[in-house]
Amino acid sequence: MGVDIQKILTKLRITALNEMQQHAAEAILGSDGDVVLLSPTGTGKTLAYQLPLIQLLDATSDQVQALVITPGRELALQSDSVLKNMGCGLRSTACYGGRPTMDEHRVLKEVRPQIVFGTPGRLNDHLDKDNISRYHIRYLVIDEFDKCLEMGFHQEMQKLLKSLPGLERRILLSATNAEQIPQFVNMSKKGTLIDFLPEEEQTSERVTLYEVRSPQKDKLETLRQLLLSLGDQSSIVFLNYRDSVERTNEFLRHAGFTTSYFHGGMEQRQREDMLYKFSNGSANVLVSTDLASRGLDIPDIQNIIHYHLPESEDGYIHRVGRTARWDASGRTFFILNSEEHIPDYVEGDVETFTIQSTEAQPPLPRMATLYIGKGKKDKLSKGDIVGFLCKKGALEPDEIGRIDVKDRYAYAAVSREKLQQVIRLTKGEKIKGIKTIIEQVR
Repeated sequence: MGVDIQKILTKLRITALNEMQQHAAEAILGSDGDVVLLSPTGTGKTLAYQLPLIQLLDATSDQVQALVITPGRELALQSDSVLKNMGCGLRSTACYGGRPTMDEHRVLKEVRPQIVFGTPGRLNDHLDKDNISRYHIRYLVIDEFDKCLEMGFHQEMQKLLKSLPGLERRILLSATNAEQIPQFVNMSKKGTLIDFLPEEEQTSERVTLYEVRSPQKDKLETLRQLLLSLGDQSSIVFLNYRDSVERTNEFLRHAGFTTSYFHGGMEQRQREDMLYKFSNGSANVLVSTDLASRGLDIPDIQNIIHYHLPESEDGYIHRVGRTARWDASGRTFFILNSEEHIPDYVEGDVETFTIQSTEAQPPLPRMATLYIGKGKKDKLSKGDIVGFLCKKGALEPDEIGRIDVKDRYAYAAVSREKLQQVIRLTKGEKIKGIKTIIEQVR
């Protein structure tokens, strides 16, 4: 198909591909073998495989020609969103657990995608039920293959790969070098390895490492004081257990912080709400398990705080990879009680961070998030929402932040100071001639 790559890059506001992305495009388009791409988090791997892949697919066919396997639903949704933003003429959808398969089947019939992004178990489910035809799939992308191939996914991955009779090529991506690629992935001998992982560098040299000593075994009070000393900066607090995330989040909220929290046990809609609030500046702090250490593309995260120590070096690398993305700098903090020490695998100088005693109130975020109960299926666009918020909500354009329009609803970030005004003025008003719910995401 004739894809105008320059037009897509202009639309995405990208002036040029980086070196890794150029190499990936050459390998995927210039050969018919498999490709393994290793590159640090935040370097643009999603575009690196999607730009060449869309040039290989047939936009006139209604068949699924490429499957992209991701370890979690967030990465599936995010990758699907990147493809849609390209406006390249190909159709796609994301499939994942936590919602009825039947609903997705309806979407698959309606959209007739050429690319499907999804988690291994849910993709197997659709293939078993013939909701996705296995006979036209030529390309398989395994994103974060090291994570996909961890113990829990082995059997599902094996089954999926065995069930694709027409598979011609595999593209594997990771931010860490997995020990080995299992035999059942069946990589061809003429495959290409593109390795952009730094030689020795464990974390970016733009990240400064600190240890913070907690006088008590329970570190909540130390965490509170540390966050106060960081002011309104954007921070992720990592913990190892879901119940610890909930307990810590509750403590911080009672202490006056505006937080989001995130773990695998939450409902999908709730997870989306929380991530959206954090990424658009409506919450300064995200309290999360390691689920947030991979695949989330949130720029401008200034601080990574290890409330619980990472369980492995790999986990540590992925956590810290959330900050200092592209050319930014960042900081990572280890909160340690008297029984803990910096893990042996942490490389680089670790400075002692002394919290300046402060009893200030936590700063409020600049933005707040609105939920709007209509979306793409109601022919609603970002422009419609901006127009509505300016005209009916009496906002200036610079008081509106990021807007995301989903199929059935939308999110909009607005100036926190103007939130109540907007809710008051838009109550009962129609957007594009239709009545809808407009409420704050809390």
